[in-house]
Amino acid sequence: MNDRDLLYLSQTDVESVGLTMAEIIDLVEKAFHEKGEGRVEMPPKPGIHPGGGDNFIHAMPAYIPAMNAAGMKWVSGFPENHLRGLPYITGLLILNDPETGLPISVMDCVWITAMRTAAASAVAARRLARPESAVLGILGCGVQGLTNTEALNVLFPLERVMAYDVNPDAAEAFAAEIGSRLDLEVVEVETPRDAVTGCDMVVTAGPILKEPHATIQAGWLDEGGFASLVDFDSYWHPEALKEVDLFCTDDVAQLEHYRSIGYFQSIPPIHADLGELVTGGKPGRETAEQRTIACNLGLAIDDMAVAPTIHKRAVEHEIGIWLGL
Repeated sequence: MNDRDLLYLSQTDVESVGLTMAEIIDLVEKAFHEKGEGRVEMPPKPGIHPGGGDNFIHAMPAYIPAMNAAGMKWVSGFPENHLRGLPYITGLLILNDPETGLPISVMDCVWITAMRTAAASAVAARRLARPESAVLGILGCGVQGLTNTEALNVLFPLERVMAYDVNPDAAEAFAAEIGSRLDLEVVEVETPRDAVTGCDMVVTAGPILKEPHATIQAGWLDEGGFASLVDFDSYWHPEALKEVDLFCTDDVAQLEHYRSIGYFQSIPPIHADLGELVTGGKPGRETAEQRTIACNLGLAIDDMAVAPTIHKRAVEHEIGIWLGL
């Protein structure tokens, strides 16, 4: 190894570092505190769309000085990949040395994306959900359904999960894993409404769609409910969104960029971004009756908050393969 070598970390390597969800939530929260104080550099992510439809490949650069984190994620989302036995989300993350600009690590981003996205949901829920929230509704029982359940279980006294998926096999697999790993009661429900009405918190985690299927109708989300929209507004009917008292996002500039290219055509006014909520610049939930939403887009600072710790621990535990530049 010399000063110009970089460390390659496969998905297995990244997972084997052993970073916990609780640690990732803390790292992501710190990144949003820095964002709220105006101390990060993060342009809206540019993208290309091979094959058209809802396919995307995005470049996501960010710099967080306080976390000594600089780099970029190159990530793709292809909704039809499951027909080929491939994951929806794939990609790589490049971590750079902020002092020299040299790349110091290239790592698989699938596990990082899954975990940090869920951690951002938890950071938002800490400000927007009722602290006693015990019943969680999951619509979309894939990777994000699993990790969001794990993240919210870290911060809230969860007891029951209402699980819905258009594929009953996915809901069954989700119930088996969550029931055994987190010791939660999981109820596989037959209709989307059963995973919304009666739930304290709701996570929609299907594919991201430019044209929402708008399954969730007005009157479904209870008073006092909180929802995390991992799949943008794909699941939500405009009339259901109008009932929300606080609609928040992780970055207003990026949401407006998406709106300009055809997404988010029927959302309510934005109350705050997540950095403002974390720093206290804007209030979160103020009454038990408010309906609240966090529509987090997935930001490069989420990834850069986590990557330096993964790199550091991998070096300490001699995980990965060193490659010459």
